[in-house]
Amino acid sequence: MLEELNLIGPQKTLQWVLQFWPVLVVSFIAALVATWLCKKIALKYGIVDKPDDTVKTHQIPIAYLGGVGILFGLIAGILAGIAYFQSEQFISIFQIFFAILAGGAIACFVGLTDDILDIRPWQKILGQTAAAALLILSGVLPNIKEITDFLNLPVHPELMLAIQSLTVAFFVLGATNSLNLLDGLDGLCAGVTAIITLAMLVLSTHLATWGTDEIMDPIRIILCLALVGGVFGFLPFNRHPAKIFMGDAGSMLLGFMVAALMMLFAQTIPRWWMASIVVFGFPILDTATALVRRLLNKRPLFVSDRGHIYDQMLDRGISLKKTVVICYLLTAVFAFIGVAMAITTKIRTVHAFFVYAALFIISGLIIWKKGYLKMEGLRGKVPHKD
Repeated sequence: MLEELNLIGPQKTLQWVLQFWPVLVVSFIAALVATWLCKKIALKYGIVDKPDDTVKTHQIPIAYLGGVGILFGLIAGILAGIAYFQSEQFISIFQIFFAILAGGAIACFVGLTDDILDIRPWQKILGQTAAAALLILSGVLPNIKEITDFLNLPVHPELMLAIQSLTVAFFVLGATNSLNLLDGLDGLCAGVTAIITLAMLVLSTHLATWGTDEIMDPIRIILCLALVGGVFGFLPFNRHPAKIFMGDAGSMLLGFMVAALMMLFAQTIPRWWMASIVVFGFPILDTATALVRRLLNKRPLFVSDRGHIYDQMLDRGISLKKTVVICYLLTAVFAFIGVAMAITTKIRTVHAFFVYAALFIISGLIIWKKGYLKMEGLRGKVPHKD
């Protein structure tokens, strides 16, 4: 059945993909244990998120450092995955994984510093850019040439490298800040990231079994499995009522990892890059809603408020648990459409592009018609009206 759906290609079997399952188990157990330890350390040393009357609406101080627990899970899972490779592949694999883990560690450290010291926005952007630089230096660059050739635009190699580097930086900054903005409810950011990564695992499985790249195919699968395992190891402590928050350390780490995955997909033809972007569609929609709403209402673009999609659901009387489930379902819709358009070989790339564009346009119109671009009150809260 999977073969009929074009999910499994002729070059490798599904069993070849399943050989990497220990990566998922190792990352899950490591993240579970590390998150439990981080919670103990955070409470002992007072590294907690205190409630306020505006954005932070939880009732009691909650431990931070959850992002550090996820990082430990990622490291353990990826190290387990590296052990699968032969000596002739080891150096290339190790260089890419080292760049991804080092970039993730930088993003996590920048977020943790912000959690504890509340650093300035430009300092966070500088740290995120440093993380992106590691991907660039390791050669994780998008295949822009496919696009320029299609458009018949000759580009000088030096200009091409500059465009590729700026694209990587844009995606890293965009993804890290999108998931940072989405981290507003118990279990929301982690659950959404898990759904997105599972969809990217399906895409990675498809590419690997079609034999697109002997190096990148297993890298994508291992990174997806390690990320899913790390998030699942954290979620038991973060579901409502949360015992620990991932903080900016976790949301920036997850954002960087998803951005790295998108750049790994971008090394193939544009079809897979587009699919990975659409899979990430719900965080994009929430971020776009927040920025457009603030712009239309002449509010500061980078000041937190309670006008995100999930906040406004709460303000309209939807319970927290139901709001999180709705956000999961919306994420799954974007993920399903992104994957379906990519693996269906009868649909051409240009047709998939128009389907994706229509998806975002329709989503934007629904946001507008439902009043999610309105902003009322000091912090942007939209009061519920019976």
